[in-house]
Amino acid sequence: MRILLINHYAGSPRHGMEFRPYYLAREWVAAGHEVHIVAADQSHLRQRGPCLGGRDWLDEDIDGIHYRWLATPRYQGNGLSRARNLAAFVQSLWRLAPALARQWRPEVVIASSTYPADIWPARRIARLAGARLVFEVHDLWPLSPMELGPMSRWHPFIVLMQAAEDYAYRHADRVVSILPKVGPHMAAHGLDLSKLHIVPNGVAVAEWRAGGASLSPALASLFAQWRAQGRLVVGYAGSHGLANALHILLQAADLLRELPLVFVLAGQGPEKAQLRALASELQLRQVHFLAPLPKPQMPALLAQFDIAYLGWRRQSLYRFGIAPNKLGDYMMAGCPIVHAVDAGNDPVREAGCGLSVPPEDPAALARALRSLAAMAPDARRALGRRGREHALRHLDYAVLASRFLSACVEESP
Repeated sequence: MRILLINHYAGSPRHGMEFRPYYLAREWVAAGHEVHIVAADQSHLRQRGPCLGGRDWLDEDIDGIHYRWLATPRYQGNGLSRARNLAAFVQSLWRLAPALARQWRPEVVIASSTYPADIWPARRIARLAGARLVFEVHDLWPLSPMELGPMSRWHPFIVLMQAAEDYAYRHADRVVSILPKVGPHMAAHGLDLSKLHIVPNGVAVAEWRAGGASLSPALASLFAQWRAQGRLVVGYAGSHGLANALHILLQAADLLRELPLVFVLAGQGPEKAQLRALASELQLRQVHFLAPLPKPQMPALLAQFDIAYLGWRRQSLYRFGIAPNKLGDYMMAGCPIVHAVDAGNDPVREAGCGLSVPPEDPAALARALRSLAAMAPDARRALGRRGREHALRHLDYAVLASRFLSACVEESP
């Protein structure tokens, strides 16, 4: 089967996030399918971008996946420059639609750029090629910028995105959502729910089984020192942003000074300086900040965590469900997890691999950490095994890619 996946922010091992398009495509290629990914050359998520050298596009082969990078203007933040970047990508894709349909002859076209405006060129390509059209939903747009922004429903950008979302639900042959509780919202905007399939974010199990890179000698020595002191490591690995509620973790650490705990926060993000300042203000000597580690070192890092933290802000948008990327890695590492969440679903509770507490509640988080720290090591390891077993059964990208493609090609109800 010939598959065209359109994702403005698609990444790869060469470029960095986002990885979901790459992992799905890699599994489809391994199953014998021909996969093309079209993405923008400029993305705030990637560690490095492709070098187009002034050309309108660049073709690359990455692990058997054909990438076409489209030239777009640079941007910063979420203002006008990002809107120009988005518009340039959609316009280029619309202009290239006849050539792509003729050259690649896709049988399935997937529109998957977070924002819904790529549905228009995607449908054009699908109609010209006689292909099935699939709309993949990562976040609910324009509801996300309205509730998180907040932006008025009458803002021209929001009006345009709402028109795109409604168009997608009316015209897509299938809709695949990462979020599990979106049905009522989509139905209210015109979707026949028999077309909806849920395929969450996953984990590359094959990479975990292959092993990864070791920690640097200095970092490995630091963890060994804490072990020798009888300390338990409470860890977080990922973005340091407002949405990750890491200040709540620091406030919980302030309440647990008497316990032999070390708190390790690995990663980068816009809130890291403020979090360092808060740790200094509270004199939290048991809190340590690490720079982002290369992805191959992630298994080695998470193997050092006795307890993993995953937290969220209290946000009504989460009523539609959550599907965090880092959760699969925590589970694969066998970490018992403390999950601070109020959402339409709770994967940690569903897997039985940790404790869940209300968000933005340092005292509740401290109680959960105290409870896990008091457990016998075997009991914590049993929680971690449940998480790993859950990931192997339900979150392996080999499983998710098959489910995704089955949803794309099944007969209409």
